[in-house]
Amino acid sequence: MFKDDCIFCKIGRGDIKTTPIYEDDKFTVILDKGPASKGHCLIIPKSHFDNIYSMDEDYCEKCLPLAKKIANKLKKQLNCQGINLVQNNEKAAGQTVNHFHLHLIPRYENDDLHINWKINELSEDEEKNLLSLLKDVL
Repeated sequence: MFKDDCIFCKIGRGDIKTTPIYEDDKFTVILDKGPASKGHCLIIPKSHFDNIYSMDEDYCEKCLPLAKKIANKLKKQLNCQGINLVQNNEKAAGQTVNHFHLHLIPRYENDDLHINWKINELSEDEEKNLLSLLKDVL
């Protein structure tokens, strides 16, 4: 399933030529054109899913093991000291392309990247309320 106006669907269909670092029947992995660091790449499903909410379970089950393989390759070949996995869903979370994709961002000592957030405090009442709302997720 593709969307005609989606850049990642065009890459998945081969309409936009790329040089994948990995490809199979479900995913293409490419270097990010606007990298946060050396080796920053994207895991992109070949089928269109706007975000994680709509992604098929089969793709979900295969995405993280693929991310692990790519992360190990990045660590070995680029000698990075760490890797961030970043996946944004919807505008409020920073999603700019409405096609699920997972960023693998190699990290290097003193690279001056900032992928952090302010640590907030959770009261006991807030925790109890959240647990009652979320404990039966499955």
